[in-house]
Amino acid sequence: MAATGARPAAQSTSGPPGGAPLKLRRSLGLWHVVLYGLGVTIGAGIYVLVAASAARAGLHAPVSFVITALLVGLTGASLAELGVRFPVAAGEAAFVRAGFRSERMGVAIGLLVIAVALVSAATISVGAAGYVAVFLPLPRPLLIAAIALSMGAIAGLGVKESVTFAGIMTLIEVGGLVTIIGAGLLYEPGVIARAPEMLPDTLDAQVWSGIAAAAMLAVFAFIGFEGIVNIAEEIEDPSKVMPRAIMLTLVITTVLYVLVMWVALAALGVEQLAVSEAPLAELFSHLTGASPRVMSAVAIVATLNGIVLNIIMASRVAYGLARDGNLPAPLARLNPRTQTPLVGTAAGTAIVLAFALMLPIAELADLSSRLILIVFALVNAALILIKGQETSPPAGLFSVPLWVPAAGIVSCLLFIAADVALGWGR
Repeated sequence: MAATGARPAAQSTSGPPGGAPLKLRRSLGLWHVVLYGLGVTIGAGIYVLVAASAARAGLHAPVSFVITALLVGLTGASLAELGVRFPVAAGEAAFVRAGFRSERMGVAIGLLVIAVALVSAATISVGAAGYVAVFLPLPRPLLIAAIALSMGAIAGLGVKESVTFAGIMTLIEVGGLVTIIGAGLLYEPGVIARAPEMLPDTLDAQVWSGIAAAAMLAVFAFIGFEGIVNIAEEIEDPSKVMPRAIMLTLVITTVLYVLVMWVALAALGVEQLAVSEAPLAELFSHLTGASPRVMSAVAIVATLNGIVLNIIMASRVAYGLARDGNLPAPLARLNPRTQTPLVGTAAGTAIVLAFALMLPIAELADLSSRLILIVFALVNAALILIKGQETSPPAGLFSVPLWVPAAGIVSCLLFIAADVALGWGR
């Protein structure tokens, strides 16, 4: 049975007078969810983090991504079990509330998740404007406003429509990464033979400090996969789909990151890559001789996709909190036609636009990593408490051993402690 601290999801009261209350529509299958997870995880991260990772870890940067993947994978497994136990919007908030039996902690975590999503969307909006300006030289504030508002409108469509749109964009951005990998294997003859060079053959503290610093940076590249739990009420069969989708998202993302990172290092070298302002566009041009504008166009797709999916995630968390009475009721109002929270989507879009236009947000990438690590640690702790509150695990549901969330907490705290001690990102 579920933990006694959990409570059933409240029903939306936004239906027509005298009619049944509206609910979020369950219409997403496995590959819809995987495409959502890939889109919100890959986003713009790998398109801009390649250079910074090379600067921190040199040829060993791919190892940093593997280390980060293994550590966040622990939290991914915990989230998979919690998402099956509590398949509701505002997932992390519901998990923490159930584990700690604290309404305030649940609300605080929910607001933190919303903040991370909206700040990420704002950051990506500014980056997208820079790419779009290459093709459309208009004032930056005008581009930012057009991007944020148009992506917010797409996020307000029915979830299947908006996620399908985002899925198509995800296929394009993943296709760009696959193209780079293929070009590297085809045109850079030493890329495979030199692969062992990415593995460190020393215990030198400076080398491993660089790998660890790049691993902390890579946390930002993996932010997003946890958002899968926040669309649980729109998944057709969450008990089966969610664990598979989370793990597939992490595995596919890790493989793409490691291969792209190594191709870039092997083809351009550490020095050139570390100072590049458009690393993948420069890499594509170096490998194929084609114009870097081609990959810049793919980067635009990647950035726009990240905005849409972050707004969707933030609006679903706000919907779940509002439905439970912890945020203003209009945020839980569903549109009768799209069955999506349009008020929450509009509010989130407005906040994204305000952040993007008015706030100094460039330094918030590292802050986003720190905040999401706090969320991950508390989610793992919640699972430990939930397991401790029951006499036997629920039959037939996805479950992980107790050591998984325990190791997840340790990994998050180690990242945070090392970040504080070494001052990465500052």
